Amino acid sequence: MQRLCFLLLTALLLGFTPRTASAAPLSADTVKLTLPEAEQRFLQNNLSLLAQRYNVSAAEAQILQAKLWDNPTIYLEQNAYNQQTGRVLDVTRTGNSIVQVQQLFAIAGRRKAAAKVAQQNALAEHFNLEDLLRTLRYQLRSTFYDLYYKQQSVRVYDLEVTSFQRTVNLYQGQYDKGNIALKEVIRLKAFLFQLRNERQALLNDIASEQADLRILMRDTSGAYYVPTADDNRLQALNLAGRTEQQLIDSAQVNRADVKARQATLQQQNQNLRYQRALAVPDLSVGYVYDRAGNYIQNYNALTLGIAVPIFNRNQGNIRTAQSQIEISKAQLSQQQLQVQNDVQEAWRQASQTDALYQTAGRETRDFDRLMKGIDESYAKRNLTIVEYLDFYESYKNNLVQLNALRSNRIRAFEQLNFAVGRPLFN
Repeated sequence: MQRLCFLLLTALLLGFTPRTASAAPLSADTVKLTLPEAEQRFLQNNLSLLAQRYNVSAAEAQILQAKLWDNPTIYLEQNAYNQQTGRVLDVTRTGNSIVQVQQLFAIAGRRKAAAKVAQQNALAEHFNLEDLLRTLRYQLRSTFYDLYYKQQSVRVYDLEVTSFQRTVNLYQGQYDKGNIALKEVIRLKAFLFQLRNERQALLNDIASEQADLRILMRDTSGAYYVPTADDNRLQALNLAGRTEQQLIDSAQVNRADVKARQATLQQQNQNLRYQRALAVPDLSVGYVYDRAGNYIQNYNALTLGIAVPIFNRNQGNIRTAQSQIEISKAQLSQQQLQVQNDVQEAWRQASQTDALYQTAGRETRDFDRLMKGIDESYAKRNLTIVEYLDFYESYKNNLVQLNALRSNRIRAFEQLNFAVGRPLFN
């Protein structure tokens, strides 16, 4: 009752102008958009995907880095002052010069182990890119279909507001002539105000999703997109020929987040081998030339150096690597459980929503034919104002809720695609 009074009072204060706002902003270009076009622009322009591709490139560069040899070390020594000749930096035969060259050799397969760790890290980053693509594609497709059906609902409001505005104008004229009571005009205006409020709320949702769509496609033009789709193909979507367990098994194989966890586990296994290789000291091989500072002139020698693993045998890092393996195993099991639950929940929602859609009355022709005679019947006083408004409310609710059901059904199928990790329904 309070809500009705508020609508009546607001209607009187606003006075209702016959203008109706357009669904698309007048200042923006209206662009029709198909889903393949949206996905192509998304794949080419999305900034999040671009950033993750750079992460993959950086990880692949670390494979090259891990395979590189250590640089040789060159050591030069020259006596600063020759007391016998009085020369500074004497580089002649009477002075002394020492040249030493050393090269570090990694033994126990350290470089090979480091390269395998880097390879698994790059593979994990690649799967992270696939998982990001899976997530963003789900957002794109869901936003696309939400916009598609919400814009259809806006068209319902446009038609109803336009039609009802004519009725209000007609009955306002009859009231001005003293033919009908004021309360009837106020009731009509209040219902028109309610329609406009609902329409504006829907437009606000559309504006938010338009912004999301432009961000996903990295569109700076500010265009207003009108998604287009094949209704016959959308209606033909079904779960026939698939079982829940089949989809769970497929998800465990195809989901990129599971593959990323598996790659991380392999990376930790390779890291354990790498840490054990680090426990073996590297071998340093060198050459020394000493012109006058040794027991003979022009002294040449070969040097070998190796650290004696008495105190530091890399014990702490090896134990850490072993613990990281157990952590990765637990995370992989957790992710596999998450995937199973994701598919089960998505399957349940898709089954229920599709069943509701199949049993719902999807034809609106009866309503359309009925509404053609409603205005005439009301004008002839064959209907009370309560019956008249009830018909309009039922007509609007039927179409809007049907579009909402269609949108929820498509979103449920997209959620199932997302949960399985590959496009089952297009």
